[in-house]
Amino acid sequence: MRPQDVIRKKRDRQELSPDEIRYFVDGVTTGRIADYQISALLMAVYLNGMTQAEQQALTEAMLLSGNILDFSDLPKPKADKHSTGGVGDKTSLLIAPLVAACGVCVPMISGRGLGHTGGTLDKLESIPGFRVNLSTAEFRKVLDDVGYAMAGQTAELAPADKKMYALRDATSTVEAIPLIVASIISKKGAAGLDAMVIDVKVGNGAFMREADRAEALAHALVSTGNSCGIRTRALLTDMNQPLGRAVGNSLEVLECIEILRGDMKEGARPVLDLSLELSAHMLVLANVEQSLKSALQRLQGVLSSGDALECLRRNITAQGGDARVCDAPADFLPLVSEPVKVESARSGFITRVDTTEIGHTIAAIGGGRVRIEDQVDPTVGFVAESKLGEQVIAGETIGVVYCADVSKAREAAARISAAYEIGDAPPTTLELIKEVVNE
Repeated sequence: MRPQDVIRKKRDRQELSPDEIRYFVDGVTTGRIADYQISALLMAVYLNGMTQAEQQALTEAMLLSGNILDFSDLPKPKADKHSTGGVGDKTSLLIAPLVAACGVCVPMISGRGLGHTGGTLDKLESIPGFRVNLSTAEFRKVLDDVGYAMAGQTAELAPADKKMYALRDATSTVEAIPLIVASIISKKGAAGLDAMVIDVKVGNGAFMREADRAEALAHALVSTGNSCGIRTRALLTDMNQPLGRAVGNSLEVLECIEILRGDMKEGARPVLDLSLELSAHMLVLANVEQSLKSALQRLQGVLSSGDALECLRRNITAQGGDARVCDAPADFLPLVSEPVKVESARSGFITRVDTTEIGHTIAAIGGGRVRIEDQVDPTVGFVAESKLGEQVIAGETIGVVYCADVSKAREAAARISAAYEIGDAPPTTLELIKEVVNE
């Protein structure tokens, strides 16, 4: 068997056998298959799709490409949340301490930014000293001591996914449903989970813009997750505008710490609402609570008492970060002090926001990656001052761009201003949570 035989077969829309898929994934893991051959198969899958049997075989092969973490000796249930990616999507930073404060172990294996979306690891690294590259022993110790740990994949944990994840971003094959399913489930399955909630974004800022494709992805994720022995549920949530106010690594961390401290700005409320809802489903799936209502009450309790903030503080310390960021986030996060205003082009109502364009704009000025090896500038970002449906006046500030390079900031401000469509009447109200998928 040769790599090009597998590539040709999928290129020609034929079904790959489990043996062929295992052969290819093993070649990815060992390095026997070149990056350009991996990229070719990724594109063939993107263009031609996979059957349910192929998708299952790919997920299992990637899951078994490395070690499976065993946390069975830890007495608490293990649960996690995953998002398919959005702009300003920072809920993991809230969910992990909220759920851990309720008595659930959260072994969160996270990723870098993909395309126009941010990555949890990049956000965490804006906290001075915070380490996301943990050995398995370090990860276990943090999980045991704090209740949750947030780290990237090690070389031993789903190594095939780690390689393919980076190449998907570089080859514009991120949106392929079989690749998304295999990536998420293999990575989360390797973390030894009992339960998992998946936030499937839908809208113009999501990888799945159409509701039917987002729903198909949600069902595929839930089906594959359950078949791998993980109690899985998916929520379809809106991504037709940035989630909350902040877009960009330091700014998003700042927004989350303000929420945990009780200093939330009203524009950030969707971040809290969605985080609480996802967390509640996690508690129910983990059998810690029997209903969403009781789960939400418990979560509100650990939020208002400060227990969730304290959990974050302990995690930051355990992972080498400066926990003083919890007390004075603006003093310890890398931030740009002088923003450039984004002004409304005309008077009227905000009828549409090109959310993907905002994500690409922030990535282009340093807040994301164009190439795999690019470094992310944590200070770069955007804060939205106005939301869909709000009335604005011509020349009014609808947001601000943060970037140390003022010329780049001005270019970004012009692009973002153009991403806001202003009409004469407000649009139909969009629901933050559209559907819950259980099977």
